[in-house]
Amino acid sequence: MQPSVHASHDELVSWLISRWPESHPQPSLERIAALCDLLGEPQRACPVIQITGTNGKGSTAIMIDALLRAMGLRTGRFSSPHLIDVTERICVDGEPISAERFDEIWWQIAPLVQMVDDRLLGGVPMTFFEVITAMAYAAFADAPVDVAIMEVGMGGRWDATSVADAQVAVVAPISLDHTHLLGRTIAEIAGEKSGIIKPGSVAVLAGQTPEAAQVLMARCVEVGAPMVREGVDFGLLDRQPAVGGQLLRIDAADGPMGDIFLPLYGAHMAHNAALAVAAVEALRGAGLSGEVISEGLGSVAAPARLEAISSDPLLILDTAHNPQAITATLAGLREAFTAQPLIGVVAMMRDKDAAQVMELLADELDTIVVTTMTGNPRALTVDDLAAVAEEAFGPSRVRTAADPARAIDLARGLAEQGGDDAAVLVIGSVYLAGEVGEVLRRLDAELGL
Repeated sequence: MQPSVHASHDELVSWLISRWPESHPQPSLERIAALCDLLGEPQRACPVIQITGTNGKGSTAIMIDALLRAMGLRTGRFSSPHLIDVTERICVDGEPISAERFDEIWWQIAPLVQMVDDRLLGGVPMTFFEVITAMAYAAFADAPVDVAIMEVGMGGRWDATSVADAQVAVVAPISLDHTHLLGRTIAEIAGEKSGIIKPGSVAVLAGQTPEAAQVLMARCVEVGAPMVREGVDFGLLDRQPAVGGQLLRIDAADGPMGDIFLPLYGAHMAHNAALAVAAVEALRGAGLSGEVISEGLGSVAAPARLEAISSDPLLILDTAHNPQAITATLAGLREAFTAQPLIGVVAMMRDKDAAQVMELLADELDTIVVTTMTGNPRALTVDDLAAVAEEAFGPSRVRTAADPARAIDLARGLAEQGGDDAAVLVIGSVYLAGEVGEVLRRLDAELGL
């Protein structure tokens, strides 16, 4: 049963999220295709850049968005999951749509969603991710936007965003994650993600392991998609740390471009920037000017990517949640911040490699505060994660807190005892970063900041 027409935004969002969860995608495009057909195929209203990969999808999408806007184009960007509010998933011209517009789009498509639900295609009603993907395509067609930037939720071949045939298919680095759904090997996962590469698209490929590269190149040959490869056709030539970010030199379509300021930290973000430039150049079919690249990348803001969200003590938010991302984040942290001691606030989902993540964190963090996400059934419990943490850190370096608010309070206290250079790093889950960000914003509001 659909929610009442008098439902508030929060009630509507809760109802939408209660549909079949995005953490268990159904391997079919039948439902999303049926809804888009009823909507008049909004996914065909403008060119689409689609992005998959294990890490870096979201930040690459943000950079592509900024570059396109620097060219004077109107953009739509779809991403997942959200940090605070579901409206963050649907951005027009770089900004989330309003709660009122989100609700309006839902009520416009609600009767059509019910029609698809009634057909039970594949044996289930439409999933939450399918519904919100259709809402994004509808929002972008209505705006209208010049280009839609669609971040894959999971995989690629059966992801709801793949109801569109992307003109540019971007594949960020692939590693092991979601193995219970996508495959147990890099090659199997790459096979799922390669599904976004279709006849008529240009494939823009980040640097990959040999196993992933072989699968992706085979897919390009199979469908006749031209390849633009990092290290061959584009790449990061050099980078130097700078105040508030880093200076890049990129090998772009028209040759090397230097002195490009990126207000983000870490080598992984520099590589994502080169990937974003290559993706926009592939869509344009020509090189970008140095002015557009500098303006676009210089304006990028990527929340919860080594984001220093508060000071005294310094508190840094990051969304890294698997070993590859944790490794990249810790390298960027060492380069950008002086933190001694470094206290971690960590929560993780059950399907992540918590043991390896804890081993990586134990080499960098002095103390860890283990917590869990409030009301999230997919999250590891405090006790379960603490047991894993104690194996890596030893019991004396592990603290526990029942929820993120208490964890932040405890971590801040430990940092204050540590001196002026102490810092707190929040890491392990997008959902944790979102909840902590909301806790801090609420505290600031209470203090009138």
